[in-house]
Amino acid sequence: MKRVLLITTGGTIASRRDAASGHVVSTVGAAGLRSTLHDPLDGIELEMEEFCNVSSFALDLPTVLGLAGRVAERLRGDDYAGVVVTHGTDTMEESAFMADLLVGSDKPVVFTGAQRPFDAPDPDGPRNIADAIRLAASDEARGLGALICFEQEFHAARDVIKSHTSRVDTFISAEHGKLGEIDGEHVVVHRRPTLRRSFAMPEAVAEVELLKLAMGTSGGFIAFAVANGARAIVIEGFGRGNAPPAVTAAAKEAIAQGVPVIMTSRCLRGRVKPVYGNGGGKTLAEAGVIFAGDLSGVKARILAAVLLGLGCDDGRLRAEFDYMAG
Repeated sequence: MKRVLLITTGGTIASRRDAASGHVVSTVGAAGLRSTLHDPLDGIELEMEEFCNVSSFALDLPTVLGLAGRVAERLRGDDYAGVVVTHGTDTMEESAFMADLLVGSDKPVVFTGAQRPFDAPDPDGPRNIADAIRLAASDEARGLGALICFEQEFHAARDVIKSHTSRVDTFISAEHGKLGEIDGEHVVVHRRPTLRRSFAMPEAVAEVELLKLAMGTSGGFIAFAVANGARAIVIEGFGRGNAPPAVTAAAKEAIAQGVPVIMTSRCLRGRVKPVYGNGGGKTLAEAGVIFAGDLSGVKARILAAVLLGLGCDDGRLRAEFDYMAG
């Protein structure tokens, strides 16, 4: 019989509405989530472990680093076929990508959660957990890296994004598409990810800031971030990776002070590429800005935080971003 470990972290899937305040708060522990699983999942033995119990918007990078470390530790040896992590949806894609980078095992690591609270009349959590457990126990999922399993589909951690604030089919992989689906008792894999890296577990991750550009954005945030100790800055720029002149000037100054600047796009699909001059992407690239392909801003931030936490120099940072950018 295969054994799967389910690690709980809180989130909507573990939340109830407080009658007095009207607040939805994460209060349901591991035992409560286990009680919702009516499917016996024949051939799978489930064990539970509580890591924390918070909404995912309250998590930070050091905590998620600790979660990745816990998962990696539990997957050493032959005790478990895979791990499921229940997690809030707001930052699930970031935690999953952190695990993808740092859990070296080829055993499945499956993140799941819910868009509806534990005490909703029609919660989506129980089915998501059951599907995630089946996926984590499957031979088909080995070697796929960290995954998000939601609404009968599963996605690669590198590609997946939360696309809707409230609908249960929120997770998509934009133009890359899902990896596969859970069809009853069957795990169906449609494609396998190729742009993956596995790194040693750092003792800490670096502080990396993220800026989304809008028309006329100033360079003030970049200057402030540098002055306050940011180790790198990720920019979600316009289109192919362009920025207002003030931001371009601030990025040049940050790089001159030894702070890497990484360019992504605020667009949902497509890749950044240095094309435009007069302060645009070409000017930024000539100043030393790293272009992150089609990585989202939040994923580029996670990758930079891990690499800098490992002590990577500018050359290694660029090489790893070039690889992960595809």
